Order: sequence, then structure tokens, then C-alpha cells
Amino acid sequence: MVEIAERLLESVRETGRRGGAVLLTGPEGPDGDSIGACLALQRLLATRAPGVRVDVAGAPGARYAWLPGASEMVPDAEVGTYDGVIVLDGDRKRLYPPVARAFAGARWTGIVDHHRSTDLAGYTLAFFDPSAESTCGMVYTLLEAWGVPLDPDLAAMLYVGIIFDTGGFRYSNTAASTHRVAAKLLETGIDHARIMLKVLVERRPQALRLLARMLDEAEFLAGGRLALATCTEAMRREVGAEESDLEGVVDVLQHAEGVDLAVVVVERGPARVKLSLRSSGRVDVAALAHALDAGGGGHAKAAGVVLLAPVADVRARLRTMLVNRLEALQ
Repeated sequence: MVEIAERLLESVRETGRRGGAVLLTGPEGPDGDSIGACLALQRLLATRAPGVRVDVAGAPGARYAWLPGASEMVPDAEVGTYDGVIVLDGDRKRLYPPVARAFAGARWTGIVDHHRSTDLAGYTLAFFDPSAESTCGMVYTLLEAWGVPLDPDLAAMLYVGIIFDTGGFRYSNTAASTHRVAAKLLETGIDHARIMLKVLVERRPQALRLLARMLDEAEFLAGGRLALATCTEAMRREVGAEESDLEGVVDVLQHAEGVDLAVVVVERGPARVKLSLRSSGRVDVAALAHALDAGGGGHAKAAGVVLLAPVADVRARLRTMLVNRLEALQ
């Protein structure tokens, strides 16, 4: 780990000596762990590689707009060229097209990730730890390796990712080490209760209206073991919601009594659909996402994939395939 930390830092410094810039990015539609990790690593590099331009790609959404540095994030559609691109909490196969082009054209690339489904081919540098509960937890180890002092801003960024990926310390990926790191973050004086509410509980009114629409139209199939909900672009426009307002909807479905598998189908264009998948543990959704498309993946209980097909076709395919898979488990 120390070796990869030093190699990563030297690559950034060398980029600065060449007069270049570095891009930090998560997958399309970044979540709390991705955003927190990117912003925290940007701050670490500003301390240990001063003078090097380091940008963060993506849109933070209402839940994360308050984080230091979030207002300066570069929208994915506006990403240009960079000497180095580091993907955090995701895979290069799940990048938004303009970011994917920046990745393909970079002189060097890196990844910091903990998803066991991640393919490490195609990166110059890889810091990979599938035993980590979150990517933010991995960035914390970089902070320690580089000797960067922990301050409230850094602590808030890292805490966001840790609570997001552990569901507020409720999920089985929470370890004793997770609580030890969280304790160090809380010692900086961050308002952990406010952060928990902002990231895991609070929703915009538009998000509540969209949630109501989706739940009203959700299907419970295979004897109630499969929960399937859809969000079309038309539904979002009708209530004035953004895609970031969908965060957490799949978890609401997954926590319904008797549900083994929850899937949210999100329309992103005429023939482009994002799936969010959650499992109680009986179905490996990372394997399922990868079976649907080579770019899909994640964790055994939480995964995602983008499919290039109309939303109606995707729903029809999923109904049959997922019901059959669940019935085969009986």
C-alpha cells in the first residue's frame, strides 16, 4: 500500500512538472462514496502536490452540494483533456462518455476502488482493496501514508463516503476498523448527526413526489420477492426532479418485507437505461449486473449497470429473467 501511495503521488507531481492537470472522477451519476473520495483526494493532493491542477468531475446533487469543493466540480459534459485520470469508487467502463474520452487520452491512469467486480486491466496505477468498506476508507489510508493532518473539512468528506457505503453503519461490510476510523473523524468536531441526516435521510420535495410516483407504480413479482420500479425522463420532468433525487429509492424497495431483490430502472435517454440493484444476499447482484453487460458490477448486495436499450424493452426482459432466477432459488 505504501508503494502504490508513493507512486500515485509521484505521478501527480510529475504531471505538475510537465505543466499538466489531473482529473478525479467516479462513475456516471456518482454517489456519496465516490464524491466524498474524489473531493478528499483532491484536498490531499493540494497539500502534498501543491501547484498541480486537480479537478473533480461530476455533479454533486443536493445531498452533497454543501461539501467543501463541491461547487467547483466540473460537469461531466464539460470535461476536457488531462494528463492523468484517476477513477474512484467505480470502473472505467462506467464513465460518462466525455470522461471516458479523457480517460482514453490520458498519459497515465489510476484507480482507487473496493468493488470486487472491478477489472483492473487498463490502469497505470491501481490501489484496490475489496476488503475495504468504502473508497473513502481507502482514501483515509492515503492520508495516513502521506502524513496529511486531518481537519474538519477532510473529515466531513470521508465521513460522507463511509456512512453512505455502510448505510450509517447498518450494513454487513461495517467492520471494527470502520468504527475506529469514524471515531477519528468525529474527533475533529464534525457535526456527524447533521451529516447523517443530510446524506441518508433528507430529500427534496421533488424527490418525495418522484418517490411517491415510483412506489405507486412499483411491481412486486415472484411472490413478492422481486421489487421492480421505473423512473422515466417524463416522470422526472413532471415533478421537477433530478437524477440525483433517485438516490436511496432502491434501498426503500429492498427493505420491503419479503423482498430478496430490488431493481430500479432509470431512463437516461431514448435507448439508455441505468439499473440499480440491491439484494438481501441470496442473489449476487454484482454477478447479475455483469451478466447483463460487461460494464456492470459492484458488490454482491449492491450493484449497477447501464444498458443501451429502450426502457420498455429493459423492463420486459428483466421481468422474465429475474422472476426465473428467483424461482430457481426456491
